[in-house]
Amino acid sequence: MALPKLLGSWPLLRQLREGDPLGLGKAAQSPRSKSLVPRIDEAEHVVQSICPYCAVGCGQLVYVKDGEITHIEGDPASPISRGRLCPKGQASRSYSQSPLREYTVKYRRPYGTEWEELGLDEAMDMIADRIVATRAETWEDADEEDRTLRRSLGVANLGGATLDNEENYCIKKLMTSLGFVQVENQARI
Repeated sequence: MALPKLLGSWPLLRQLREGDPLGLGKAAQSPRSKSLVPRIDEAEHVVQSICPYCAVGCGQLVYVKDGEITHIEGDPASPISRGRLCPKGQASRSYSQSPLREYTVKYRRPYGTEWEELGLDEAMDMIADRIVATRAETWEDADEEDRTLRRSLGVANLGGATLDNEENYCIKKLMTSLGFVQVENQARI
């Protein structure tokens, strides 16, 4: 490489020659960095979302191309996270695109050693039947001193931190309407 070309590629001389003494503009770009484009440039649209991991509720911008998530970043318009995401929130794309994601209901019978696939309707019916049967078997109308209870301690609910306030409200209403009083959320534990 000739000496003038070598000196011309030196960043300090480029900064002085191009009027960029702090090296914050064109002088700081390499040939490779000049050709880079943001990964969000190819997105067809952006969807505002909430991070599914913890109870904080950070805002996310989800970039989509051809119906697939291409990138997730923090939403600067979110008053909660102000554009920031933790590593788990940044990696939440794997929730929908992981090769390990299950798309069917899995069930292992009592004393079984293998998982079997069930249809969603069949699984929901099994859950409903078990809830109704457990409620009937464990229902308490009154205690030994004849005080009104109208409850069942046979079913408890522990919600996850990914549930938002509205989902927790609906779960609490459902559980208390069925007479189940043991309702908690891991975010409070």
